[in-house]
Amino acid sequence: MEWLNYSVVGNEVWRLVLFFIIVLLSLAVGRLARFFVDRIAKRPTAANRRWQPVMLRAIARPFVLLGFAIGIRLGVSALLLGEALESIARTCGSVVTATAIGYAIYSLVDIVDHYLRQMSERTESRLDDVLAPLVGKSIRITVMVLVVMNVVQEVSGKSITTILAGLGVGGLAIALAGQDTIKNFFGSIVILGDRPFEIGDRIVIDGHDGPVESVGFRSTRIRTLDGHLVTVPNSEMVNRTVQNIGRRPYIRRVANITITYDTPPAKVTRALEIVREILHDHEGMHPDFPPRVYFSGFNDWSLNLSMIYWYHPPEYWDFMAFTERVNMEILERFNAEGIEFAFPSQSIYLASSTSWNDAEQDPGTETG
Repeated sequence: MEWLNYSVVGNEVWRLVLFFIIVLLSLAVGRLARFFVDRIAKRPTAANRRWQPVMLRAIARPFVLLGFAIGIRLGVSALLLGEALESIARTCGSVVTATAIGYAIYSLVDIVDHYLRQMSERTESRLDDVLAPLVGKSIRITVMVLVVMNVVQEVSGKSITTILAGLGVGGLAIALAGQDTIKNFFGSIVILGDRPFEIGDRIVIDGHDGPVESVGFRSTRIRTLDGHLVTVPNSEMVNRTVQNIGRRPYIRRVANITITYDTPPAKVTRALEIVREILHDHEGMHPDFPPRVYFSGFNDWSLNLSMIYWYHPPEYWDFMAFTERVNMEILERFNAEGIEFAFPSQSIYLASSTSWNDAEQDPGTETG
């Protein structure tokens, strides 16, 4: 066993062996702890509780890395290191520890995700289903940034304020380059907070008409009625007028029925009666929105009858089927009554004119 006393890098072999044994044991303990906690999380008694399995799995996930960090710190104490090597070892231990703690917090965000997911399932809003993962992602990104800053601080040996001051110019350049991304991110926060629309709502923005498919950190995706997928940055979504067709309480139709100018007043009155009879207590009528029919004006080439009605609920294809029935009945009944529809036309009147030519007489020459 004399070889254990041999010196390698200023340390006896037994010290190096002890270092590796401590690290391996720490890893093994971490692995076993994760295995047993996962087993507990999978038990039926734990599975029946909504929180326990999620919490146990989140806690168990960083055990291996935490065991490695503890093993590094304990193992280094068994070595004889110079001042320079000791500083490097201490820095490595701090980096691994910070990474392990950050990973533990990162894993615990699963609990927040689980809570928000349950909250979103209790509401009818589909936008909450988008909000839940966005919050979790934001927290995870924040944790990662803090871990990186901590690691940089440990490696450089400088304070965070000094590092940020040194990166001031670079940070300004990054901020300028990423200002659109930042605006889009805050735009998504405004959309999720204000909720001008839900996932699946049909909206119109900048001439794009279709249902909302998704809302992300950077953009909102709309599937147009033509089948195209349009991506609109969230910064524009909050600064533009958005028509939410999906939330309209009814569909209103305003139509003009034109009849010829030679229609006698009695038939004009009869035309109004026909349209009112067709729309009386019609399908989809709400008591607060009765139909309106009026003889509204004299066009250049026709007499104008205005027809307005509201259809409830705003089911578009049902509305179109009802509109077709109304049009067919108006056409049939007007034809039966001999009421003619007008179409754009012009009447040209030719007037004849007579011109007279006055003959000029030369004055006679008086002779004496």
